[in-house]
Amino acid sequence: MPWWRDVIEGNAYNTRMSAITLEQDTLDRILDSIKDDSWIVACLCADWCDVCKAYRAGFDEFAAQHPDKHFLWIDIEDQADLVGDLDIENFPTLLLQRGDEVAFFGVVQPDIGVARRLLSAYAQKTVTELHAENAGNPARLAWQDECNLRRRLFGN
Repeated sequence: MPWWRDVIEGNAYNTRMSAITLEQDTLDRILDSIKDDSWIVACLCADWCDVCKAYRAGFDEFAAQHPDKHFLWIDIEDQADLVGDLDIENFPTLLLQRGDEVAFFGVVQPDIGVARRLLSAYAQKTVTELHAENAGNPARLAWQDECNLRRRLFGN
């Protein structure tokens, strides 16, 4: 089916072509889209970071290939009032979260293939499997409190 058919029929599910940039005016749209236990794939970056700027095109292409997941682009400095203080060591930092389970949080090489492999590996797991993996790892347990994007955005 041609892409424009989805637009005419109002099927927003299939019209997402790139990551949504978190800003005050996109917050309500993002909150509506992440209410369930679907996947959130967030790239945490900074506007001044040239590596992040170069990574964006590949991240948007990756997002277009996964319309069933919610891809977010977050400038952690410009949107600190929305996401709070996250402990970012370097850029780009990727956050993979399903529902309230943070599956991955960390710096990745600026090669979209790394993000593809990470998401592919984690997306095969159920929420129960992710929870069990998190429970057995102190660093991953810390992510659940410190990096849970849904809780940060909903203010919980």
